[in-house]
Amino acid sequence: MKIFKRSVDLQFFLDSCRNDNKTVALVPTMGGLHPGHLRLVEKAQSIADIVVVSIFVNPTQFATGEDFNSYPKTFSNDKFLLEGRSIDALFIPSKNEIYPNGTFSNFDVGQMGELLCGAFRPSHFKGVAQVVNRLFDIVKPNYSVFGEKDYQQLLIIKSLVENNNLNVSIKSVPTQREDDGLAMSTRNKYLGTENRKKAPLFYRQLSYAKASIEQGESIELVKKKTLSELGANFEVEYLEVLNANNLSQITTNTAEIIIISAIRLGESRLIDNIVFRRPNV
Repeated sequence: MKIFKRSVDLQFFLDSCRNDNKTVALVPTMGGLHPGHLRLVEKAQSIADIVVVSIFVNPTQFATGEDFNSYPKTFSNDKFLLEGRSIDALFIPSKNEIYPNGTFSNFDVGQMGELLCGAFRPSHFKGVAQVVNRLFDIVKPNYSVFGEKDYQQLLIIKSLVENNNLNVSIKSVPTQREDDGLAMSTRNKYLGTENRKKAPLFYRQLSYAKASIEQGESIELVKKKTLSELGANFEVEYLEVLNANNLSQITTNTAEIIIISAIRLGESRLIDNIVFRRPNV
């Protein structure tokens, strides 16, 4: 595994790989790696000859008062895990390397960026689009791999690629879960012992909602009931049942739907979703 801090050095390495007709996959991360990240790496290795993992805690996707300064930094363990997966290149750029001209950005992520998490974190997706676009510009990957837990982010990145005619194929990996169903996340480290015991109720309630819809119950009734159940244990930011292809409202012809939610539990903010096909549509 080669480690690069400078874009120019990484680009020189990747140019030599491309000269040998090798394809490149990028897995962008902010570190704090867990088994969910490693599944992204495995996916990348299955579709490309060369895998680049980036670790960069991106300041532009954090709002004032969020956890930018306290975001878990576990580089030694991250390096160990990636060496164990035999990736080709680890890119650990500085802020100045990513943003040599400053962090100002006028990225427009469209209406989708204003929904759901975007309503509670107004600058978040603009920052995500900014850093992903910059990483694509540096690495010029054939593929880039993202997790489906951050489903809204995944759709926004796909939209970024389409709207800017970028020559990169976006691939995704299903949400990886702990044995009790909790979606894996670096921020799960913020959960204390008692809240960690309570956290799996989040996914459990979403699963009950999915089963109820599959059994033919009214979506509005299921949503109302699930909001009530979630509210008994968490502070609910949002719970929606939407078209999984574009996060629009469901119509009678909508087949692929998503139950998507964000809650707060103590100092932690958790997001999760379930995508499934509505029966008889």
